[in-house]
Amino acid sequence: MYDSNHRAINYLRLSVTDRCNLRCMYCMPEEGIPFMPHGEILSYEEMLHTVRLCVQVGIRKVRLTGGEPLVRKGILQFIERLCNTEGLEEISLTTNGVLLKEMARALRQCGICRINVSMDTLRRDRFHHITKRDAFERVWEGIEEAESVGFHPIKLNVVAIKGLNDDEILDFARLTLRKPYHVRFIELMPVGEKNAWISERFLSIREILDTIRPLGPLRPVNPAPLDGPAERYVLENALGEIGLIGAMSHHFCEKCNRLRLTADGRLRGCLFSDQETDIKTPLRQGRGDQHLLEIIGNTILSNSLAF
Repeated sequence: MYDSNHRAINYLRLSVTDRCNLRCMYCMPEEGIPFMPHGEILSYEEMLHTVRLCVQVGIRKVRLTGGEPLVRKGILQFIERLCNTEGLEEISLTTNGVLLKEMARALRQCGICRINVSMDTLRRDRFHHITKRDAFERVWEGIEEAESVGFHPIKLNVVAIKGLNDDEILDFARLTLRKPYHVRFIELMPVGEKNAWISERFLSIREILDTIRPLGPLRPVNPAPLDGPAERYVLENALGEIGLIGAMSHHFCEKCNRLRLTADGRLRGCLFSDQETDIKTPLRQGRGDQHLLEIIGNTILSNSLAF
């Protein structure tokens, strides 16, 4: 299905929970934030019903997100059912990796195609500073376990922050020379009331690319049909890839193919837009599928470029 800007929408980002077991400094305060009451969160059955309807309007890829999706009780059983949804071509997962070691094999067996792991540093002390949790070894062991059970590629999401982890850009890039990982550098984006802090720490993907260039020639990689917005490159003789996501400096709105379903049942076309549609209420009122399909279709059709 196409939106008002003639973009084919085929990718659903599904947040299964608002809860997280880390407290990353650019995301939430160390003491946490008030979480939604459990009854406000969509049930797994409601999520599956909505996904099946989204498939009818053209969704072919689902990415599970949170919060941290692996903290939700019963997540493996849900994923197994999701992976059996007819019409879906790809189901992936974004995780902070804390619970990945214990769950990697089961996730693979359920049918998850690939895993993205948030990993902003290769240093234990800095990991604790960023996340306020001492879980560096657990996350790294989870990444290695995911590799051992056959996940490929494994994508490492690195939020690049000036004065915090920008001195590790070359270390992450060199990692692709010896590991088949896709390291993706992501620009820091505004979250909550931290905009002034973010402005001071912002590092553009052009600056990141200039930092990497001394390692050697970077060969561009053409995107696949269901790929996200990353600019992809490969260093000579590298086993992995380098990706750059410039959500702030290089808006990819004209190529965006995403629909988003929040944990509390709201459909959004764009993270940067306040426009959203409540699908939870009609779901719980027992409205028919035709009505729900109209809600999904109208949400897509009304989606407009954010920039």
